[in-house]
Amino acid sequence: MLAFCPNSQTVSDKEHPVHLHLLESFNAGWSGLQLIHEIEPADEIPQTYLGQHFIAIALGDFRASYMLGGTWHHVDYTKGDIAIIPANQPFPRTQVDRKVELLELFLSPIAFERINCELLDIDRIELVPQWYLRDPLIEHMGLALKTELELGGADSRFYADSMTNALSVHLLSRYSTRTQEIKSYTGGLPKAQLRKIIDYIEENLDQNLTLTSLSKLIHITPNYFASLFKESTGITVHQYVMGCRIEKAKKLLRRRDLNLKIIEICQQVGFQNQSHFTRVFRQYTATTPKVYRNNFH
Repeated sequence: MLAFCPNSQTVSDKEHPVHLHLLESFNAGWSGLQLIHEIEPADEIPQTYLGQHFIAIALGDFRASYMLGGTWHHVDYTKGDIAIIPANQPFPRTQVDRKVELLELFLSPIAFERINCELLDIDRIELVPQWYLRDPLIEHMGLALKTELELGGADSRFYADSMTNALSVHLLSRYSTRTQEIKSYTGGLPKAQLRKIIDYIEENLDQNLTLTSLSKLIHITPNYFASLFKESTGITVHQYVMGCRIEKAKKLLRRRDLNLKIIEICQQVGFQNQSHFTRVFRQYTATTPKVYRNNFH
């Protein structure tokens, strides 16, 4: 019931079954979180060490049988059902009874622990295995990441960065060994720091802006920065950056003297492909870049 991520190791010499990857994030520049959308074959999978926190979201109905403690345990999944396997234990020997479509998330333990250090006063905290659960928020996160990767490709890095934090916080609060109130931050960013961030964003819209790179400008952690920025502005960093990119695109589209092609404008405002630029532009303006330009020319 999993695709084998690059650093996984099995404890069996049996040849892996063929997994058809419909989509994967490994070449999209994501850090801390990876995604695979695959067709899982009906077969047996040997015990596997993933080295990542693993979340599987069923996109169809099937039965998985897990070898736990020397006994087979059977779980019937339907669309939307979820399994969570922590990084500190192997994924067990598993049998899947039919071909099924899965969405799989691999969360770095380092990224997860970073959020724990920032938000909780707990020296040691671990995820608890969940062989079957319904969690609409995790399902929504997975599907949103899939859509962003499909349409944005490398442009999805900022979105994935933000979602890594949100997913980690949710797992810590709902599926960890200890439950503790998440710290809250008040006051927002100081005006000078907020101005510095805003100026940097507006001057570097063509660059790969991430929570990590922006938070380094004012020497605080990414998650702390994201919380303070939202408190200061009322929106997330991702929403703010996208809004700035669209506003700059609108200005460039109105400029007759520049005579820029839409693909050139797309690149100048930080989108790596025109289809993703058009989709986001339509979300913000209810029209396409081409139609918007024609209204002013």
